[in-house]
Amino acid sequence: MYKHILVPTDGSDLAGKGVKQGLALAKALGAKVTVVTATEPFPVSGFALGAGWVPSGADMQEFSAAQKEDAGKILAAVKAEATKAGVDADLVHVPDQRAADAILEAAKAHKADLIVIASHGRRGVERVLLGSQTSEVLAHSSIPVLVVK
Repeated sequence: MYKHILVPTDGSDLAGKGVKQGLALAKALGAKVTVVTATEPFPVSGFALGAGWVPSGADMQEFSAAQKEDAGKILAAVKAEATKAGVDADLVHVPDQRAADAILEAAKAHKADLIVIASHGRRGVERVLLGSQTSEVLAHSSIPVLVVK
């Protein structure tokens, strides 16, 4: 049925539910797994720029190194979980990109045929105010998306 499952994670407990389900499904189906985590671009607000603050090259490098280190820890933890479950998983870090965009691009680039992603399950105004990367993935994905609550 599904031969290549993309499993996004941000390292949170909630995302861990999606990881567990994605790995279990991959094991049951004998599917390939690609785990993706994204790290946001350097957070520069319009207010800071308007006040004349511009980040230095050192600021940018320090931020980038910290993001890469965090992503490495997240992916290493999932790799250990995949190994324990008997599933081979490829690991992908997408730097400087919003999560939903990174997930959709990774699914296409790695030719996944299913995305397994966790969601808070928020509704109405709470979802709009808090935003939902899962909702954005659902709205724009060209492949099936399994949402885990």
